[in-house]
Amino acid sequence: MAISSWISRIRLGRRRSSPAHAEPLPGSLKSLEEISEAAPYDRRVRGLRSVPIGRIAGSVGRYQDFDERFRLKPHAASERYLKILEAMRAGTALPPVKLYQIRDDYFILDGNHRVAAARQLGHDEILAHVVELVPSEKTLQNLLYRERAEFCDRTGLPAAIDLSEVGQYPRLLTQIAVHQAHLQGQGGAAVDFPAAAQDWYRTIYKPLCDIIRRGRLLEFFPERNLADLYAYISVHRWEEGRRRDYGIDIERFIPADMEVFRQNMSARKTGDYPEMQRGITAFILMNVQARKEDKIVDRLYEMKEVREVHSVHGDVDLLVKIQLTRDLLSSDAEMISQFVQRVRQLAGITSTKTLIPGFSKIKATGE
Repeated sequence: MAISSWISRIRLGRRRSSPAHAEPLPGSLKSLEEISEAAPYDRRVRGLRSVPIGRIAGSVGRYQDFDERFRLKPHAASERYLKILEAMRAGTALPPVKLYQIRDDYFILDGNHRVAAARQLGHDEILAHVVELVPSEKTLQNLLYRERAEFCDRTGLPAAIDLSEVGQYPRLLTQIAVHQAHLQGQGGAAVDFPAAAQDWYRTIYKPLCDIIRRGRLLEFFPERNLADLYAYISVHRWEEGRRRDYGIDIERFIPADMEVFRQNMSARKTGDYPEMQRGITAFILMNVQARKEDKIVDRLYEMKEVREVHSVHGDVDLLVKIQLTRDLLSSDAEMISQFVQRVRQLAGITSTKTLIPGFSKIKATGE
């Protein structure tokens, strides 16, 4: 059934304080009718949930009775609202409200006064029966949203796993199915999919996300979020078995087997998770134009990666010691190459040669 049809049925059975197709007044809430008429939707019952009041953006039918901060307008003031407000102040349990959800916004089907009172009393959340309206039009954005909704339906996990690429949610479902089989093989008893999803989220997804966060990998991927990086790393490592020349012993961080990773993490506390960043020390030998040597030395010394600059005699003019910090997704060679390319853009540098230490033995100060 088209959403406009069943919203119309709802309206016929409700008393409205304004005409059915009146335009929203300035400062009013959003109208579900106007939003829903733009595209077709499918209904999915989400059940009883605690909903952030700040995400309730509008109402079915009574949006003109409230301002944008969900305060009753003078024409809509009522004795019923005052009674509800007093009951909430006294801690009286009231029935859950009924909400429709479209993406991140919620619209009130029943309980406008309860929401307004809770908002006035400074409550952050309200208990609600939620029906989600999932867009059915086949756009890329809607396909991603439907994949997310399907993932939430099957797993019962929170919507905090917010991927930005179509096709990644099914891969996470595959991971959970593999983990479900592992749990059943260990215990010999049946494990339903939501229970396996909860265990996967707690023992695999969260630990790897914590490692990614501690490694500050998000700084290198500003257009991606934590869930995206989890999917990228875990799928490449556990599903596709891809290897890269990372330049460090990646097996210490993420074994090639998902269940081995889970076992390793179970023996650690969150604060003991390994860092995924490592320091790289290298030396760059430079030849420069004589008249620009002093200026180049000053420019190099200003770079945070440069630790030492020496003017030397012989076949090269400058010896530069650098220390770089690299993440799990880059190799030593990639990081050094990027830095050297940046250095070579300085006017007056004619050639460079990079030396990377293989084995080092350094005396402590005072020896």
